[in-house]
Amino acid sequence: MDRRQLTIWLCVGGFCLGSPGVVSAEESFSSSQKSQIERLIEEYLISHPEVILESVQNYRERQESERIEQGASNLKARKVDLERDPETPFVGNPDGDITLVEFFDYNCGYCKTVLTTIRQLLAEDLGVRLVLKEFPILSEGSEYAAKAALAARVQGRYFEFHNSLMEIRGQISEKVVLEVAVQVGLDVVKLKKDMEAESIISQLESNRELARSLNINGTPTFVVGDQIIPGAVDVEALRGLIREIRIKG
Repeated sequence: MDRRQLTIWLCVGGFCLGSPGVVSAEESFSSSQKSQIERLIEEYLISHPEVILESVQNYRERQESERIEQGASNLKARKVDLERDPETPFVGNPDGDITLVEFFDYNCGYCKTVLTTIRQLLAEDLGVRLVLKEFPILSEGSEYAAKAALAARVQGRYFEFHNSLMEIRGQISEKVVLEVAVQVGLDVVKLKKDMEAESIISQLESNRELARSLNINGTPTFVVGDQIIPGAVDVEALRGLIREIRIKG
């Protein structure tokens, strides 16, 4: 029996499995008939396991599509939180016509790779404002680094410290963070104290909540205009997106 034959066989007597608003199986079939149906389904699935795999794949694709659509919908509602939160560091032109947002983790290899792209874009396009959303999701070291970076703002060294951490190859730990802090000239005693400020803890939680609302669960993830772009992107892709936004006005 092929899939079409099985479907036809099940859709008899005014009853079709999986169809809403039809007579229930309890009312349509005798105990013997129900046993036959169950046996046929079991035999069919054993003979055609790919049906289960296809079903699971289709379900995952539907979930992913719904996730993306929901994130895009929430993006409009959360635009101010995303682009204009006064507690979030940014670099570039404060009055730029394009705001690019990056969610990142200091232990993310792809985030480190894309740093060159970001630097190139900021150097060549003076109309870009880059918002940096600390999103430590990979390790305790990531969390420590994010707190330290936000605390470095108090000493006016955020972006320098950020770049230095991103240039480290290998795991970012508490020890590494403090070594880098010394290298860039930060007052480490003050840094450690500032790291425990409630405003920093609140900022990281706000970033996580914002990421959840936009269905962002990995790094790096970029947001520009109405586009959420997961993964490392090259400078050409960013140029193209920015060009489209400017053309649309």
